[in-house]
Amino acid sequence: MIIALLAAAAVAASGCDLERPSGAPGCTRRAVDALPMTALQVIGTHNSYKQAIAPAEMKLLRAASPRTADSLDYSHPALTAQLDAGARQLELDLVRDPDGGRWARPLGLRMAGGGDYDAGPMAAPGLKVMHVPDIDYRSVCATFRACLEEVRAWSDRNPDHLPLLIMMNLKDGQITVPGATPLLPFDGAGMDEVDAGIREVFGPTRLITPDQVRGGRPTLREVVRRGGWPSLGAARGKVFFAVDEGPQKVALYSQDRPSLEGRAAFVNTDRFDAPYAAYVTLNDPAKDALRIVEALGRGMVVRTRADADTIEARTGDRGRQAAAFASGAQYISTDYMIPDLRLSEYVVTLPGGGTGGLAPRAAGAKTAP
Repeated sequence: MIIALLAAAAVAASGCDLERPSGAPGCTRRAVDALPMTALQVIGTHNSYKQAIAPAEMKLLRAASPRTADSLDYSHPALTAQLDAGARQLELDLVRDPDGGRWARPLGLRMAGGGDYDAGPMAAPGLKVMHVPDIDYRSVCATFRACLEEVRAWSDRNPDHLPLLIMMNLKDGQITVPGATPLLPFDGAGMDEVDAGIREVFGPTRLITPDQVRGGRPTLREVVRRGGWPSLGAARGKVFFAVDEGPQKVALYSQDRPSLEGRAAFVNTDRFDAPYAAYVTLNDPAKDALRIVEALGRGMVVRTRADADTIEARTGDRGRQAAAFASGAQYISTDYMIPDLRLSEYVVTLPGGGTGGLAPRAAGAKTAP
């Protein structure tokens, strides 16, 4: 821990890009790689898979609910393009489709009288990736496997990248629109399907898992409180996953696995005393500022958001963005790594430039007592 703090202090003085250290004093690969991975701060994307709603369908949605239409009026390029631009956190929303074909003809498409939509990937059984099934369903990668294979291919080409976080929302809430396709629950079989999908694409040498971090010690919580996450050097080229859900799904995913034994992903929890407490989503960096500081003090990985629901892009307000970076959270999510010039020039870039910076407070970080 002392070595890591000294390394953080040296790097903090240099304004160093942690992904590509310049070699200048305080920014050598050796100094950077000695840091714990929790010392970094990077940008990621929210609903990373999301494509724009088709114009005819957006027109129908806007007539029914202008506010909802505004909140959904954003999109992202391919995952590869996002990663190339510096995104080091992605978010995927999953729905179950064990027999295939459940969303071959989404309700919105039917209501608009058809349109341009490739339903081919929907035919095969397996987890699908979409935001609001039947309404906001177009994705740059339609299946969980396709998304992960694209990330894996990019990672293979960029083996020194900083640790990449992939958050997963497991969607099974029913949509209250007549004619919508019922969602299947993420029960125990659904949770196992998620894990299997991860492991089929990313082998053990490419993943950071709860078991690897815990290392056989009693609880995950105790290990991360004592700085047990891998160093940046050990985490380069690797991916880790988090189930970004509430207590009910977290309880199901962790059932009979108090420290997520055997699971492929970490879990979101605001119960910092839970044995699996290692990751938390705290989306409002101003409202949640004290909780973020507490989580960081306990050695946890934190994700927060720089913007939401297109509000900042429409108003140009950068207050939330500033609060997000100042919070010390490691992963800062945005919908605007690229500005949407239909709305404004609002954009999110890492303070100081580069792909990875040192998170505020990292040089003086202390583990919780």
